[in-house]
Amino acid sequence: MLAQGGPWALSVISLVLLLWQEVSAIDVPLDSKIQQDLKQPPTIMKQSLKDYIVDPRDNIIIECEAKGNPVPTFLWQRNGKFFNVGKDPRVTMRKRSGTLEISFRSGGRPEDYEGEYQCFASNNFGTALTNKILLRVSKSPLWPKEVLEPVVVGEGSPLVLACNPPPGLPPPLTFWMDSAMMPITQDKRVSMGLNGDLYFSNVLAKDSHTDYSCNARFLFTHTIQQKNPFTLKVQTKEPYNDTSSVNSTDPYGGRKVAETTPNFLSPTGTDSSRMVMRGEKLKLECIASGVPTPSIKWFKKGGDLNQKVKLDNFNKTLRIDSVSEEDAGEYMCMANNQIGSIRHSIYVQVKAAPYWLDQPSNLVLAPDENGRLVCRANGNPKPHIQWLVNGGPINSNRSLPNPSRTVAGDTIMFRSVQIGSSAVYQCNASNDHGYLLANAFISILDMAPRMLGPKNQLIKVIENNRTFLDCPYFGSPLPVLRWFKNGQGSGLDGGHYRVYINGTLEIKRARAEDQGTYTCVATNILGTEENQVRLEVKEPTRIVRAPEHQSATRGTMARFDCRVKSDLTLPITVTWLKDDKPLSLGSRLKKDEDSLSIPNVHEGDEGTYTCTVKTEIDQDTASARLTVTEDASLSSVLPTDRPDSPMDLELSDAKERNIRLTWIHGDDHNSPVTLFVVQFEEDRWESGKWQNLSSYPGDVSTVILELSPFVNYQFRVIAVNSVGQSRPSLPSQRYQTSGAPPDAIPRGLKGWGTKKNNMEISWEPLLDTERNGPNLHYSVWWRRKDTGEEWSNVTTVGAKHIVHDTETYVPYEIKLRAVNDFGLGGESNIIIGYSGEDKPTAPPTDLRVSKIDSTKVNVHWTPVDPSTVLGEFKEYRVYYWREGSMVKGLRVNKEKKTKGFYSTVAQPTGILTDLQPYSHYRIYMVVANNRYEGPPSNHVEFRTKEGVPEAPKFFKIIQRSTDVIHLEWDKPLEPNGILIGYKLNYQTVNGSRVGLMQMQSFLPNVTTYTLRLPERAIRYKFYLAALTQVGAGEVYAEESPHFTNEAYSKDQVDIATQGWFIGLMCAIALIILILLIVCFIKRSRGGKYPVREKKDLPLDAVDQKGEDGSFDYQNENENENENSCSFKRGMAYVKLTRLCFPTRWRFHFPYGSYGGFCSDEDNKPLQGSQNSLDGGVKESDDSLVDYGEGGDGQFNEDGSFIGQYTVKKDKDETEGNESSEATSPVNAIYSLA
Repeated sequence: MLAQGGPWALSVISLVLLLWQEVSAIDVPLDSKIQQDLKQPPTIMKQSLKDYIVDPRDNIIIECEAKGNPVPTFLWQRNGKFFNVGKDPRVTMRKRSGTLEISFRSGGRPEDYEGEYQCFASNNFGTALTNKILLRVSKSPLWPKEVLEPVVVGEGSPLVLACNPPPGLPPPLTFWMDSAMMPITQDKRVSMGLNGDLYFSNVLAKDSHTDYSCNARFLFTHTIQQKNPFTLKVQTKEPYNDTSSVNSTDPYGGRKVAETTPNFLSPTGTDSSRMVMRGEKLKLECIASGVPTPSIKWFKKGGDLNQKVKLDNFNKTLRIDSVSEEDAGEYMCMANNQIGSIRHSIYVQVKAAPYWLDQPSNLVLAPDENGRLVCRANGNPKPHIQWLVNGGPINSNRSLPNPSRTVAGDTIMFRSVQIGSSAVYQCNASNDHGYLLANAFISILDMAPRMLGPKNQLIKVIENNRTFLDCPYFGSPLPVLRWFKNGQGSGLDGGHYRVYINGTLEIKRARAEDQGTYTCVATNILGTEENQVRLEVKEPTRIVRAPEHQSATRGTMARFDCRVKSDLTLPITVTWLKDDKPLSLGSRLKKDEDSLSIPNVHEGDEGTYTCTVKTEIDQDTASARLTVTEDASLSSVLPTDRPDSPMDLELSDAKERNIRLTWIHGDDHNSPVTLFVVQFEEDRWESGKWQNLSSYPGDVSTVILELSPFVNYQFRVIAVNSVGQSRPSLPSQRYQTSGAPPDAIPRGLKGWGTKKNNMEISWEPLLDTERNGPNLHYSVWWRRKDTGEEWSNVTTVGAKHIVHDTETYVPYEIKLRAVNDFGLGGESNIIIGYSGEDKPTAPPTDLRVSKIDSTKVNVHWTPVDPSTVLGEFKEYRVYYWREGSMVKGLRVNKEKKTKGFYSTVAQPTGILTDLQPYSHYRIYMVVANNRYEGPPSNHVEFRTKEGVPEAPKFFKIIQRSTDVIHLEWDKPLEPNGILIGYKLNYQTVNGSRVGLMQMQSFLPNVTTYTLRLPERAIRYKFYLAALTQVGAGEVYAEESPHFTNEAYSKDQVDIATQGWFIGLMCAIALIILILLIVCFIKRSRGGKYPVREKKDLPLDAVDQKGEDGSFDYQNENENENENSCSFKRGMAYVKLTRLCFPTRWRFHFPYGSYGGFCSDEDNKPLQGSQNSLDGGVKESDDSLVDYGEGGDGQFNEDGSFIGQYTVKKDKDETEGNESSEATSPVNAIYSLA
């Protein structure tokens, strides 16, 4: 093209390049919505290799994947001609893809599909191409049949056993093995060459074998082909004895072999040449013969071998893994032995297929913008650059004329592009050794501004910190972005504001007056879009009382303080660390709001404790060390204590704003000082109040103190060690700093109206130490914004000034500076303040609703004129309330609720949520500024749709017996529609295992259900929900009792806490006590009878077992019925008419018998009893109690005895035995009582 134009074309291109003003291409963000709407030409995402070798046993897959919008369509060329995929039944193309799959299940030869393939991906905006893919089928041919004659060679002669593997695709790997499938041992003398041949520099008698076999391994088919083995016979001049000793110094075993000079077996001659491609692997080989075996050395002419060079195969092979142009040159190998040496030169040429220097990339431009595509490649020889468009030559008749496009060699320039110029350009760089093909599209994009970040984001920042307000945006042409604060004034940029090119607004040092709503507005020729960011400036989180180092005696309590001051609107989290690891707060360690207590300290508590206070945006930490010491009376360790006060404070080197303070350390009491705290006191503003000035490490004794002007200082020092703080030192002498104009600028400057016709300007007064001189006052300046009027000012000693007689809500520029007798301080930044607000005068109009759902509705209205707001627009405020429910008889709460909508667009809309379904609502709207609401809009009524009901009002599970569960519930408080019934799901539960879910449905008037249990121990979990036409509502879940005899309901009450139950139990206890007393009195009247123990007697015939299972005692005198005593097993009592009888007696029970003898003389002392010292009778040790288990007798609920009755034997027979004692009937009575 340049050749055709001649000098005129060159001059034009030079002029274009000189005058060229390129607009940087648009960087399209990865926003899903933008990507979805973005129309783009195709881009090739995946393709097969240029040289594509396939396995004939598999299906052939040729990949071609592309993306674009619209989705591209695909077609293929084979060997330069259109390839009709649909006509070949073996070929299919994947959906939404260009990938071809060729299947041979129904027959066919893969070799029939060999050739050159190219894929074309097209849509309305252009066509992209893949590389030309050369498809070849892998081949692994068999070794040709041949008869190998035995190789006969004399000892010491060189030998080459040729391999000549079959020409596979790709070429096979070769190796030599013997008949035992063991590799042929290779060394300096015997080795395999690069061509696969086996080289012997000289043969030895031991080399005679019949199984030298060359093997070829084909990678694609994973097969190994073996050549017929060679038979090698080595002739020796003397008989060879393989048992004779052979060593490295004499490998011939003493036989005479003529020594020879080296000679090259590969390569032959004195020189050779080799061409290699850039980036490929280079291997040079020199194998020499000779006796003794020669050594190989390598050299490069003109320099040493570089670090890339590796020597393999016993130095016979030189290898460079990735060749570059500097590796070209003359390489020499030298073979030498003790007889002589020989050299061979190899001239290496490095050629290069094309490689990229500057690959063209996709270009997205807006209308009327400029751009360029650059395609630079290098190679050896230098590649030729050819441009194509949509797959065809750029200057052909098929390509559309484009006056905005100029081709200049490796560059295409676009000027003032227009819609419709989108296309895909291909750059083809080729030389004799290969080619490169790259696709790059140019897409002309016009798009109105869009905001990519979240809407109405809230940013919180700590005061005096730098913050960034992000406003990511996009548009084409690239929009202009401006920031505004509170919707007023000119754009924010400059001062302590900085706007970055990506839309981010930086506030270098956030102050309280920076709090507010920031609006970013993006504008281009197609429209405007805005977003808002709310900035809240918070007070910093600080630890005002930090933990202090301390020592604690083992067994005492340690306490660390951590008192925090933070912004009240930020929740804080206080955590404690010990030695930088989270502290486990168990039952011993206690943490409260301001401290950590460690009772009963021990050696394991020793360490560094760190208090960390975090909010969502900042944190503060403070640490202190706990040292645990032994009690001085129990330990020989030297006692520690707080340090003594520093002494002899001295001031020196006084300057205007600093002075040197020096002191002498006090005694540290066996605990080194870790910190010195310097405090100051001044007598002008807060006389007598000591304040911390600075702190320093514990190993210093002199420091430079930075001071404020016009302060009469005196200083003191406190030492700190692991035990605690020392007492303060004695104060130093006073030092008065000279005065100066104020350094600090008053903070918190703001202007806001308290009435509709004034503006109050206020600020935070300077600290006393910031006054810098006497007679501090403030100079306040203000003027109407954007009117050009002169500044008004006033000087005041207070911290506010009120400007009267202002118009309603107009902006003012305000600035402030502090002044003292030494001069003016720095001037603050100009801030924008506003006079007072008044009630808005106009209501929103045309209030209406749409898209009414069960819980939400869209609200639309016509906005008010901003001039009628008479203040800072805050929101459109909707008042809404529930007039009633469409469910008959349901009472509702008519409380008014509000929701605000912030919108400044021409057709605002909002969504009113959290409504109650199936209800009648009324709403109206007002516009609000910061102080007032305007008049109401028109009222709108609407009815929400039916929804799903709430959960039932209650759900009780009552188990009245062991085999039935009774369920009760009540209808929901808010049915949210017409109830059509209830759905009950239930399943068995056993720990973590659950059974199959079962379901029951009920009509809306059914609120009970009884479930019969198949087994007593089964437990169920129930899920109850009410139903409307919309569906099932909130589920009420309950689980049946843990025990089958437990009465359960959700509202169950503990019976043991009820008053009536307590009273009943007390009455029963009192009755039992009275009965016991009466029993005791009757026994006392009956006297005491000696009882002689008897051994068990056989059951008398008259002692019969009753039909109910009881045993009756029968006296030998049947007529004396009052002496009988009956124990009924089926009754809940035991009746004894008399406790003793004047006859022999026995009690018979199912599990044993009791026997004894009583005298009929009531007043006669018992046999075996002893008189006491006071003349009384000592009661016999023998009683019915001895025959039982004391108080262990129990009754079942049906009154029967629990326990086993056995006979008690005589004491002399039972001592040492382990038989159990029978339960006494008397004790059973006591147990029942």
